[in-house]
Amino acid sequence: MSPQALDGLKVVEMGQLIAGPFAGKTLGDFGAEVIKIEAPGSGDPLRNWRLLKDGTSVWWQVQSRNKRSIALDLREAEGQAIAKKLIARADVLVENFRPGTLEGWGMSYEELSRDNPGLIMLRISGYGQSGPYRDLPGFGAIGEAMGGLRHLTGEPGRVPVRCGVSIGDTLAALHGTIGVLTALYHRKVNGGRGQVIDVALHEAVFNVMESLVPEYSAFGAVREPAGSALPGIAPSNAYRCGDGAVVLVAGNGDSIFKRLMSAIGRDDLGSDPTLADNAGRVKRVAEIDAAIEAWTLQRPSGEVLALLGEARVPAGRVYTAKDIVEDPHYRARDMILTQATRDGYEVEVPGIVPKLLGTPGRVRSPAPRLGDDTDAVLGELGFSVQDIAALRGRKVVA
Repeated sequence: MSPQALDGLKVVEMGQLIAGPFAGKTLGDFGAEVIKIEAPGSGDPLRNWRLLKDGTSVWWQVQSRNKRSIALDLREAEGQAIAKKLIARADVLVENFRPGTLEGWGMSYEELSRDNPGLIMLRISGYGQSGPYRDLPGFGAIGEAMGGLRHLTGEPGRVPVRCGVSIGDTLAALHGTIGVLTALYHRKVNGGRGQVIDVALHEAVFNVMESLVPEYSAFGAVREPAGSALPGIAPSNAYRCGDGAVVLVAGNGDSIFKRLMSAIGRDDLGSDPTLADNAGRVKRVAEIDAAIEAWTLQRPSGEVLALLGEARVPAGRVYTAKDIVEDPHYRARDMILTQATRDGYEVEVPGIVPKLLGTPGRVRSPAPRLGDDTDAVLGELGFSVQDIAALRGRKVVA
């Protein structure tokens, strides 16, 4: 098979749960060799999160594909020494422990980079490696709140809601992946050394908050939750259909708005000069939304989407998991993959994003069982069979 974009890149993943491991998964999908260090006995807690099949989370099957697992006790001096040997051969170290944890194990960047000056260390934490909050525990949900996202989710006057997935962790992982690739480019092209990438969960969320702070700075405006609408952009909302379904319609481009109004039989609004731009439409958004929903309520969602598709107006249904796996477009773009597991069953998982047409990502190996690769990885480090047996006897490895 043709080489992948990150073939030859060696990554040691010391994180657990979501943020660090999602970064490791992303690098692994594009060819990096990812060695995951887990605690003997328990392993990554994600193995036991949400719905389990044959004793292991099906989430684990996608989060840990293309990885090797070594069960290593990092609380023991011998375990720390083995980890240092692994890291000395790595290009990238990924970790998402609380700041100071690695330093307590004798694995600060200063110490690790003495043996490996080119090491790139991705550190994901709740509040970053510096600042007054650095030592506080942080999870993705807290980062979403501090980053400004939670305040905007939900209906006005009600308790904010979460989006349903751990978006704060995933945003941090994606920012961390960008940092790793940027640092690799600098190391290779500019002759730079390795470096630390410091990603805070709340900062990753804050980075996608668009005009939140500039609007406050310029106007003192505090953006508030608005349910399904997009404040200041019109029309862009969710509308009920005659069959009880809900469709999203984004008719906020000037020419799109005219086509939308023509499709719903409201050319009077489409030709109104006061509605020719977004600023004018925002002033009359309630009127526009009412006109659109009056039209959608008279039709089943399928007809609504067909007519808006013909008019080249962006619109779509709200998909469930069932809708996603049955959608032919997802299938056509390989976004639903059937993945074998080491437990002997197959499960459908999300495909690989982004799509590189020259060096596409792929699933090379299923998610490992805990310690599947301990012996092989230690052997590659020069440990004999007898050495490994002795380490196992002392419960340093499993």
